[in-house]
Amino acid sequence: MLTELAPEDIEPLAVGAWILGTGGGGSPYISQLNLERLYAQGKRCRIIQPEDLRDDEMVGVTSMMGAPLVLLERLTNPADLARAVRLLEENQNCKFSALMSVEIGGGNAFSPFLAAALLDLPVVDADAMGRAYPEATHSSFAIGDLRMYPMSQVDCRGVENVILKTPNWHWMERASRAMCAEMGSITATCKAPRTGAEVKKWAVLKTVTKAVNIGRAVLDARRRHEDPVAAVVDQEDGKILFKGKVIDVDRTTGGGFLRGVCRVAGLDGDRGDMLEMKFQNEWIAVFADGKPVASTPDLICLLDTDTGESVGTETVRYGQRVSIVALPAPSHLTTPKGLQHVGPRAFGYDFDFRTVLDQ
Repeated sequence: MLTELAPEDIEPLAVGAWILGTGGGGSPYISQLNLERLYAQGKRCRIIQPEDLRDDEMVGVTSMMGAPLVLLERLTNPADLARAVRLLEENQNCKFSALMSVEIGGGNAFSPFLAAALLDLPVVDADAMGRAYPEATHSSFAIGDLRMYPMSQVDCRGVENVILKTPNWHWMERASRAMCAEMGSITATCKAPRTGAEVKKWAVLKTVTKAVNIGRAVLDARRRHEDPVAAVVDQEDGKILFKGKVIDVDRTTGGGFLRGVCRVAGLDGDRGDMLEMKFQNEWIAVFADGKPVASTPDLICLLDTDTGESVGTETVRYGQRVSIVALPAPSHLTTPKGLQHVGPRAFGYDFDFRTVLDQ
């Protein structure tokens, strides 16, 4: 059964996806405007539930790849995403029955919708992360050891690339990231095709619905003049870890990633304390006095204390009043195999994952 993404759900999708982005995935603002423009032109997007896919149907997995900071200067063009889909279809002599996002977090939540609006394809209510992560190796499809090739890449100059085969997910990430860096650290992609059976078994399901519901909770709280951060926590059974003010940000862009650290000094009940938030596109780990407080795969979200709006790693700045929030991770990510891919050790930190939500 297909349902339409209602025009009034575009803003809630943007708000909720930005929160699920855990600081990365790129700000959805421009993508939101793009989709609203396409709707004004008469385009519409339909959503298909994962259980309604036939096992043998082919699903295209779309995303923008690169450093979020670059997206502030080189804006997403829906035509590039649509071309990445068509390029992979042409190369593989196949037709996709639907599209889905590799990550529901940030602007990439809109990637399949922007392509689908131009290609007249439905979007699956699912993604491969349940959040945002910086690398292909962090997806639930990688955790499931599914085939990682082929993959298409398209940039704004008309450069087109298809990676036909790699020996493993690590080499797919290296090869595609190198090409992405040459394209200016941003590129439209269509990942390896997925069957309906693979989506139903390995994707993180119902995440479009989740993002819209989170966004609605925030917007409703604002309209009622209630606490929007509390609304997020209540909606997702999360936890407020810290409230404070950003006092320092150190970030660099290189190799297709945005890396750095953000320091937050406590306010109100947390006055006198300070937390450090380490990031690689997304918020990866939080430290107090050098000791880990929270880490991936828990969703570490930095929210504007007054509005509940997500604060991205590329937009966080000195003086912002923020709340650090943890939300529960999808079950695929917390298995022993999942933690090999997305636990703190996968990002170079010398400690094991322990969910902050049980502490």
